[in-house]
Amino acid sequence: MMDKFIIGRYVPSDSVIHRMDPRAKLLMVLIYICIVFLANNWLSYGLLILFTLIVIALTKIKPSFIIQGLKPVILLIILTLIIQLFFTKRGEVVFTLFGMDIYDEGIKMGVFISLRFTLLILITSVMTLTTTPIEITDGMETLLNPLKKVKFPVHELALMMSISLRFIPTLLEETDKIVKAQTSRGVDFSSGPLKERFQAVVPLLVPLFVGSFKRAEELAVAMEARGYRGGEGRTKYRALSWHMRDTLLMGSLVILTILLIWTRS
Repeated sequence: MMDKFIIGRYVPSDSVIHRMDPRAKLLMVLIYICIVFLANNWLSYGLLILFTLIVIALTKIKPSFIIQGLKPVILLIILTLIIQLFFTKRGEVVFTLFGMDIYDEGIKMGVFISLRFTLLILITSVMTLTTTPIEITDGMETLLNPLKKVKFPVHELALMMSISLRFIPTLLEETDKIVKAQTSRGVDFSSGPLKERFQAVVPLLVPLFVGSFKRAEELAVAMEARGYRGGEGRTKYRALSWHMRDTLLMGSLVILTILLIWTRS
């Protein structure tokens, strides 16, 4: 399952989304995270789904590859749905399950919140799949430039977040290797009582933390060897430039926001 986790990975391509300014893509994700909470009926969620599918199509990445990124969090999505089903007591009773009444509002809220969670993961995955860590750092640093006036460490924050994002698939791959090594020695992670399965996971933490610190140290040595001394006085190899396609994306988000507000019930 861990090799299916796609947030933090980059897939090179020549799509219009890949060529977009990273600032536009960062703004797209931020605005999308805000406007997704405006949806509260089937029509508004349909608009969000349509927008997301169009963006995925424009990436020229196989939709199946992007959708498989949901597999690691599918249990969390199902859990969210179940919680809404059993704990929302509004509307009319539709049926009874395990002795508990299931209301129509509970079903609707469960589906809506699960859709919201799914759409947020998909749109975030699109950004990381189409944007290199360097572009994310440059875009984030440029957007946060006004904070430099109050002595805020903008470059360091952008670099830290970019490295953290890039380390997600790296740490998952490391965890997968450790799990396979322990499984080959007879450790069973997939069966038995919950307590025993939890105890089997604990020994994974020590080598995982050791490996994480080792990778962090190697990265620090590599950055120091290349003369990295922070953001002061650094220049950019590739200057960011805003194009018409970026303006069109922002315009489409404005239109989507207006439609969501208009269709709210």
